[in-house]
Amino acid sequence: MSLLKLTDVAANYEAVRALQGVSLEVPEGAVVCLLGANGAGKSTTLKSISGQVKAAAGSIEFEGRRIDVLSPRDIVRLGIAQVPEGRKIFKDLTVGENLRMGAYSRTDKAGIDSDEEMVFDLFPVLKERTKQLGGTLSGGEQQMLAIGRGLMAHPRLLLLDEPSLGLAPLIVADIFRVLKTINAEQGMTLLIVEQNVHVSLKNADYGYVLQVGKVTVEGSASELLEKKEVVESYMGSQA
Repeated sequence: MSLLKLTDVAANYEAVRALQGVSLEVPEGAVVCLLGANGAGKSTTLKSISGQVKAAAGSIEFEGRRIDVLSPRDIVRLGIAQVPEGRKIFKDLTVGENLRMGAYSRTDKAGIDSDEEMVFDLFPVLKERTKQLGGTLSGGEQQMLAIGRGLMAHPRLLLLDEPSLGLAPLIVADIFRVLKTINAEQGMTLLIVEQNVHVSLKNADYGYVLQVGKVTVEGSASELLEKKEVVESYMGSQA
């Protein structure tokens, strides 16, 4: 059974029908990427999963349980956390305070302390900047902080929206190296929205391509890499 399953999900973003029947599955322990150009519906798909945008039709299941009827808070409590596009860290809070905000729904102090140390092991620069305001970090460090904050929710499924956006290639490589480590060592399931075809497929097990709110291509990452030109044909000028 898949950890996450979307069946014919439709959703509106403001007055626009952003999703027009999206179906996809994310197996437990897998890294799945969702590709597409701007406006394809990638971010809306993640927001539908996390409850920020309500599905207008279809169903979303996590461990076989319908979650499209739940509040974002309840969805987080089930074990789903999202790292939003553009980081959206709390710029006026310190690095340490940002991380603790990610654990707002938890009460297990020992577990929170342990997860904070895990984040510091993954991103040593954050430990060096624990008392520094989030807004003073570089773009790459802010992305690390956003991922760390997501990890502090202790999720089973981590949703990442454009983790490479605006970052230098070396920083992108570091970010994806850490994501692979999280997946391999902790068994955490990842669903990653990306426009960077090569980087995402190189680090994923399976991929879906969205175009105008619909899945147009899907397959194993290795298969999609072999027909990269086909995938890129759906990416528009953003490929």
